[in-house]
Amino acid sequence: MDALRAIDSWGARTAAAGVVRADTELGVHGPRETVLRWASVTKLLTGVAALVAVEEGTVDLDEPAGPEGSTLRHLLAHASGLPPEEGPPLMPPERRRIYSNYGIELAAALVAERAGMLFEEYLRGSVLEPLGLTGALHGSPAWGYRGPLDDLLALARELLAPTLVAPETLAEATSVQFPGLAGVLPSWGRMDPNDWGLAFELRDAKSPHWTGARVSPRTFGHFGAAGTFLWVDPDTGIALGVLTDREFGDWAKEAWPALSDSVVVGE
Repeated sequence: MDALRAIDSWGARTAAAGVVRADTELGVHGPRETVLRWASVTKLLTGVAALVAVEEGTVDLDEPAGPEGSTLRHLLAHASGLPPEEGPPLMPPERRRIYSNYGIELAAALVAERAGMLFEEYLRGSVLEPLGLTGALHGSPAWGYRGPLDDLLALARELLAPTLVAPETLAEATSVQFPGLAGVLPSWGRMDPNDWGLAFELRDAKSPHWTGARVSPRTFGHFGAAGTFLWVDPDTGIALGVLTDREFGDWAKEAWPALSDSVVVGE
């Protein structure tokens, strides 16, 4: 997949990208075993771990969690009213989509409390080891994972054909939670609605968007401040993952959509 060579022009010291289907690798460019920060793409791993905990009965999506009136579902869907970082709620739940690292951290803390272990231990046993991932969580479950491209592509294949949770569970997690909420998609502007699943950001009709213009509206994923992203398009059955060591900036607003569009056209 020649389109992936575009990452060489992004100005990163290290950049790696890959495109996969559930059962095959379509192309990789760059070092696939170099460990890099995932930043907020970590939220996808934490979200899957939370779904495993739900299926195990360790937690319930609709049990109270976070500020008054909030549930685990609110926390995972950035609908709890909590601010981006630790602090009191800015408003009651379900008023606005406020992207919140703090909310994801509280969701992970609930899973850890119910499971009786540190969250990084739960994540390792429920997601990392079953998928054969070699990286590890360093710090926040909202942004602290470090691992290679091979880890990211293994996660992509899991999200295309889930084995850790039932397909119905993943389908719910990648459908709109609390429809109609407006909010700011970090670095991309106000979206109305700013649709989100359970830790998964949803493409829907958002524009402009980091996944470009050619993926289907059902595409879901996440991007990170470390110049990283993963999107999964269940309609076309392909996923694109990128890791770099160049911090997100205006460069990415042009480079990421262009790469995504080229990958979709080339596939």
